[in-house]
Amino acid sequence: MLSASLMPGNGAKACTNIIVTRGASKDNSCIVSYAADSHVLYGELYYHPAADWKPGALLNITEWDTARPMGSIAQVPHTYKTVGNMNEHQLIIAETTWGGREELLDTTAVMDYGSLIYVTLQRARTAREAIKVIVDLVNEYGYASEGESFSIADRDEAWVMDLIGKGVDLRDGKNLRKGMVWVARRVPDGYICSHANQARITTFPLDDPENCLYAPDVISFAREMGFYEGADEDFDFSAAYCPYDFGTVRACDARTWSAFNTLCDGVFTYEKDGVTVTEKASDYYDYITGENLAHRMPLFVRPARKLGVKDVADMMRDHFEGTPLDMTTDIGAGGNALPYRWRPMGFSYNGWNYINERAIATQQTGFWFVAQARHDLPDMIGGLLWFGTDDAATSYLTPIYSNTDAVPECFREGNGSMLEYSSTASFWINNRVTNHCYKAYNIMAPTVREAIDKFENSQIDEKVKAMDAAALEAYNRILPKAEKKASSSKDYFAPVRKMLTDYSVSTAQNQFDAWVALEQLLVVKFIDGNVKAQDADGNFIHSKYSERMPAGLVQPGYTDKWKEAVVRDHGDVIRER
Repeated sequence: MLSASLMPGNGAKACTNIIVTRGASKDNSCIVSYAADSHVLYGELYYHPAADWKPGALLNITEWDTARPMGSIAQVPHTYKTVGNMNEHQLIIAETTWGGREELLDTTAVMDYGSLIYVTLQRARTAREAIKVIVDLVNEYGYASEGESFSIADRDEAWVMDLIGKGVDLRDGKNLRKGMVWVARRVPDGYICSHANQARITTFPLDDPENCLYAPDVISFAREMGFYEGADEDFDFSAAYCPYDFGTVRACDARTWSAFNTLCDGVFTYEKDGVTVTEKASDYYDYITGENLAHRMPLFVRPARKLGVKDVADMMRDHFEGTPLDMTTDIGAGGNALPYRWRPMGFSYNGWNYINERAIATQQTGFWFVAQARHDLPDMIGGLLWFGTDDAATSYLTPIYSNTDAVPECFREGNGSMLEYSSTASFWINNRVTNHCYKAYNIMAPTVREAIDKFENSQIDEKVKAMDAAALEAYNRILPKAEKKASSSKDYFAPVRKMLTDYSVSTAQNQFDAWVALEQLLVVKFIDGNVKAQDADGNFIHSKYSERMPAGLVQPGYTDKWKEAVVRDHGDVIRER
């Protein structure tokens, strides 16, 4: 039977996060990646300007997954600007859903997990503040969703937080247990963390508030509910509130393993009881394949090298390539090494149940990002959200500064939907590109990946650095005047934000136009299973007699794995006599 986290649903219940601390990054920034994976979620960039609110103002809460009205909460006097999952103070919050014990779902609560993220981004400046805001909101209004893992980072620290509600007391049908049980652990500097729809925090220090925070009743409530009987120091949050099984490990924790495996060059190095431990990633094959569910992976590991945005972005494009779970090599990949399996993930045949692999990159992504909280730049400039839509493996990330004052039209909320095609929307052009590739993946996807790498590398290596320098020069020029007249209502930094906004919008729109052209190229170059030749400048090679007739046309055919399967199934009929 498929686990709850594998079953189809409306929400973003199949997501992946990677967390990189300052000491593990190339540029002294905290990095968080996120893929919002859902079959019904439309890819767009949420934007809320900073605002002041009158006493008594209320905020209506709408469930992020379903648009269902949940109720209202008291508004705060001032809310911060948010762009996607980042705010103007470089705070980042992302998530993955893990379900957990069904009896802990609170059907009377107001705050769903998505609203909890976006409301917190409007109210908190730092990761520690965010944890407090999350806890306070849930304690006052209840938690209406399943179990979640949150990635929470600012310019200094990165945290991972596991949480789940307390359910409804069925003795009288009223919620006598409003709130949640939770644990938050700071990712040690120089380390990385990852989570993918499975609660990751097991045991945790009980007296280290600098690095670990938790609900005061996180252990006693588990005892009350019959989830745990042992000593406090042996309490395992994940085992108590999110019991793992074959499905959650194979389809969820396996993605975390793959991220660690690649970013650590196949070696897990971590601290345990004050001792440095070094293990091979392959030692955990028994766990990720479901053979030994007790062999849990470490929560934090050291990467093999300092990581940058491109390292993390490319990790989000992973399909287990080069591992025993490689989705491009078995017959399920068809004749052109397609690293996807259409849903449902599980199927039964001849009395046996099977589950296809679920990689980090997946076809049903709404939007995804790699966010940077850059310690060495002021908040005005430091927050950078590399944002994209649809399948990460065949879509690009474009830089959006978190202090932008506008959203590019291609990402604008309301520009299309899952039921409404828009020719000006990033989500739809990326879907067109990737669905072309699904027909002949190993032939077509490399063309798309080449275009992705060219754009992202030029932004990372050159253009963003130039924009940072120009914005910082303007910021430093304005800063003395702004500090001198701090009581003034004048917006001294408006010119800086305009620079950042113009850059974010124009870069996104120009790349959108480039992707429209790429989609047209794919149609022409790969039509009908043929591949047209191009010269070094990208021009199609034509025949000696006509510029309208291609030359050098090739037909790549199929993989040997596919040929073997066809011969085994149908060879007696199609074999030459």
